[in-house]
Amino acid sequence: MASRYHTLRRGELAALLPELLLAGQLIDRSAMAWCIGAFGRDEMARIAIEEWMAASPIYTRRMQRALRYEGTDVVTIFKGLQLDIGAPPQFMDFRYTVHDPWHGEFHLDHCGALMDVEPLGEDYVTAMCHDIEDPTFDATAVATNPRAQVRPVHRPPRRPADRHPHCAWTVTIDDAHPEVAESAGCTRLRRSRAAALELDPIDPDDDGLADYAGPLRSDIDFGDFSKSALVRMADEVCLQMHLLNLGFVHAIRRRAEPEQAREMCVKQLTGIAGIAAERLHRALDLPGGPEGALRVLELHPLLNPAHYVHAAVFDVLEVNPSPAHEDGAWISLCGPDERRPLQAIVRAVDPHLDVELDGGPQRWTATVVRRDQPAKEAGEVAVTRVSTGSGFTFQPRRSIPITPVRRGGTS
Repeated sequence: MASRYHTLRRGELAALLPELLLAGQLIDRSAMAWCIGAFGRDEMARIAIEEWMAASPIYTRRMQRALRYEGTDVVTIFKGLQLDIGAPPQFMDFRYTVHDPWHGEFHLDHCGALMDVEPLGEDYVTAMCHDIEDPTFDATAVATNPRAQVRPVHRPPRRPADRHPHCAWTVTIDDAHPEVAESAGCTRLRRSRAAALELDPIDPDDDGLADYAGPLRSDIDFGDFSKSALVRMADEVCLQMHLLNLGFVHAIRRRAEPEQAREMCVKQLTGIAGIAAERLHRALDLPGGPEGALRVLELHPLLNPAHYVHAAVFDVLEVNPSPAHEDGAWISLCGPDERRPLQAIVRAVDPHLDVELDGGPQRWTATVVRRDQPAKEAGEVAVTRVSTGSGFTFQPRRSIPITPVRRGGTS
């Protein structure tokens, strides 16, 4: 089964990758507002911790294997962060310093997540930058080395209020450190179809870089990679989103009755579906109307990777039973009885568009139709749009190799 991203040109794929990484970051901008409303701020933080600790060790190792940069040092950790939906380029502007294989630092010149929560007050900032970051940074590092520790030099709440960089951290690997164990949620998530999904290997003879086995770069220039590598990266990033969502689903189901849990998951999907569709449509300069909406659906994380979500896009969208349905992933929330996520996607292209669905829970078709009157933006999309990421613009960057500096240097 070929990836749907094979239909894009190399340059289009290079533009797509940052968009997919940013979409993954914005999942929580969509989800956590509903968690706060249902459970309060403290429980929202616990949900975020559970989902990220469950997903990030699994998808970090997957990307390492795919791009052949497996290792046990800080360079491997930093490369993983550059390809992680938790740290989309520029929006979460990580700047790295490597002292030696076992010591490094990073700071954030810009933290989009901080920009989103700072207006809410110091309690929300502390929840994100302390309560959530402490366990989840170590959980990400454990995929590379269980004796890695990520520790703050300084972090928000910012004092003074305009402190820059927004935060700074050290990464130290030492045999004397106690090993970090993966969470129970991660162990559970490893049994999912998403965790073990086999994707097409990268063609080493394709034009451009086939891996990230070389030096750490200050910024990844996706245009340097081959089309085959970019397709694999795009599929892996979509799988990161599915894994994070599955972690979220389990965390919600532990706290809510089935009907409430499903409704919260639909709201999360609807919000991110609309914003991601809008950004993909604009970044790839896709046409309008039903044709453009079907193309956005074809490329949307909801339906990718193709190995995970079995669907076909012709003049209609046809969805069939798939591993994603077995996992209870996003696509299992859509169908003739639930149109909201699909409506959010097509209306991101044109508010006059709608979907008509026919079939059963796992095998159905969706036809894109045009209505006379434009629909109002869904409340779930409006909630997600509050994030500065919804309108964020990526800028061209020069990518340079990062060389180790003498121990004791500063970031």
